[in-house]
Amino acid sequence: MTFAHLPALAITVPLVAAPLAVLVRRSAPAWAIATAACAFSFFAAILLAAEVAAHGAVSYPLGSWAPPWGIEYRIDAFSAFVLVLVSGMATVVAPYAWRSVAAELPRDRIYLFYALYCLSVAGLLGMTITGDAFNVFVFMEIASLSSYVLIALGRDRRALLAAFQYLVLGTIGATFFVIGVGLLYLMTGTLNLADMAARLQDVRGTRPVLAALAFITVGVSLKLALFPLHFWLPNAYAYAPSVVTAFLAATATKVSVYVLMRFYFGVFGVRLVTGTLPMAEILLGLSLIAIFTASLVALWQQDLKRLFAYSSVAQIGYITLGVSMASRDGLTAAVVHLFNHGVTKGALFLLLGGVALRAGRATLQSVQGLGRRMPITSLGIVIAGLSLIGIPGTAGFVSKWYLVLGALEQGHWWLAGFVVLTSLIAVAYVWRFVEAAYLAEPGPGAPEPGETPLAMLVPAWILVLACVGFGLQTSFTVDSAQRAAALLLGGGP
Repeated sequence: MTFAHLPALAITVPLVAAPLAVLVRRSAPAWAIATAACAFSFFAAILLAAEVAAHGAVSYPLGSWAPPWGIEYRIDAFSAFVLVLVSGMATVVAPYAWRSVAAELPRDRIYLFYALYCLSVAGLLGMTITGDAFNVFVFMEIASLSSYVLIALGRDRRALLAAFQYLVLGTIGATFFVIGVGLLYLMTGTLNLADMAARLQDVRGTRPVLAALAFITVGVSLKLALFPLHFWLPNAYAYAPSVVTAFLAATATKVSVYVLMRFYFGVFGVRLVTGTLPMAEILLGLSLIAIFTASLVALWQQDLKRLFAYSSVAQIGYITLGVSMASRDGLTAAVVHLFNHGVTKGALFLLLGGVALRAGRATLQSVQGLGRRMPITSLGIVIAGLSLIGIPGTAGFVSKWYLVLGALEQGHWWLAGFVVLTSLIAVAYVWRFVEAAYLAEPGPGAPEPGETPLAMLVPAWILVLACVGFGLQTSFTVDSAQRAAALLLGGGP
């Protein structure tokens, strides 16, 4: 490999950038440090993904102890794909933050925001790249603790309550997760994920292992907001600063899904998850309820951030629906949707941040007549909304297509029909924005004519164009997802 230490540097650079942002104590240098750190991590992720595609998985042992005795960073087809998503979203969101954060946060707290942002990025990247079970917990706590404070920085006082709810539920989730890891260590004597998977072969059906599977499932499900453990998410997304909502919606829950899939298929194995315990059936049932109920609740929301927050709960249901299939097409759909939904929701929340900047709040009343007053912003929201629905030519369609294929592969015609029909509910709540923006006259809370500032509009439109680009050119997303699915099912590198 050309740059031997890239796996460590991808995490270390944003981790070191956090205290540097505190030391400079000024917003402009702190922003520059955070943006540069995220850009470096994105560059490193691209190089690592190219290396994995060309030569297979990359192992990076820390210190003088070779794995499984020492801590290992391991990048394979799946982790490289998620690394690109997280670092790429962090890099796009950082320039947006320059104008957005200045409008939403007190001047004396801005440098602290960038420090916490870097910590969150480092934690999410660490969860993705580490090959050590306890280190997953450590990085999970780094990402979570910084996220709690980022949410609490919202100017609405309800942001404090949202952050507290997230803290309580997130702490419970982390506790469940680490108990599960402890049980696995008790039975295997190792924390290295690959070594743990090998040693579990001899104790696969024992009660501690089954209990570990249950604890890890509940713990990670709290983090990824799987129904009915999703109650923290709508408030967190609705009241956090716009830039925080966009970043967390695009990355945090997606990394938690990654962790769940990594443990389900890479550690426990598909036979234990789908055979010994009815985890596939449980996950299928919860996913169906999440998709249907959260989509219906979204229909009744007046606040657009809250509307799309409930939409995120439904879209997470689509991801876990693919996981429950435990098949090649099902896992391909889950991994592709993990990426495509991250891009789509990132675009939507960044654009809504521009609406909130002009109107004070992004509600259906404030966006009346928005199509004439902010045409570029409105068009971007419509395009990202089409991707959310799954219209052909958008990234969301690719995900839904593979979900339908996965359902048909297993002979579940009703499930394929469910995916198609529930997408119509997304049509209904996206239409509510279209109706208000293009068919209604401006109301008293409507923004004054004038587009979203360019510093915020350009990053948002990069993601809007990505919604279309990844819908028309699927070689990167689908090929990467298929390699990840093969890896998870035991047939990949």
